[in-house]
Amino acid sequence: MDKSPDAFRTISEVAEDLDVPQHVLRFWETRFAHIKPLKRGGGRRYYRPDDVDLLKGIRHLLYGEGYTIKGVQRILKEDGVRFVQSVGRGEAAVTAPQAHEREEEYPAETYDAPGSVPASAAAPLPNGGGHGPQPGLNAADLKLLRAAFDELAECERVLSGLKAPAEAGASE
Repeated sequence: MDKSPDAFRTISEVAEDLDVPQHVLRFWETRFAHIKPLKRGGGRRYYRPDDVDLLKGIRHLLYGEGYTIKGVQRILKEDGVRFVQSVGRGEAAVTAPQAHEREEEYPAETYDAPGSVPASAAAPLPNGGGHGPQPGLNAADLKLLRAAFDELAECERVLSGLKAPAEAGASE
């Protein structure tokens, strides 16, 4: 049985609909203050239809158009939530992000060939962690890897913040 378009959605339903992991939706809540799902007992999240449209718009801007989180935050600030929701519904289009709004970890002029990874990206990683992306990795895959790395780094930062107070309390 399909839900009504006006029905609230659980995080698992929204994650499946957007084809992103649930932890990404929780991470986006920390980056975009406009994402405010209703939370019920046990912290269970329920997303309103407008929340889902906003998430679809954010996903499109990040993954479809290549904006950074800061770029999407700027769009939300300048154009508003309703605009990003309309992007999520496919009613509005956005222009390609400017250079300062795109991920510029590996500037385009350093690439050996279109869609390839610069030699510096394939160099051994510090602390003997093996090699970075291999030559021939396309730009889309590199972008996905970079986004995954950024999410992991943010998770580590959040966990460190949670761990520090707990350790301080244990030493008292």
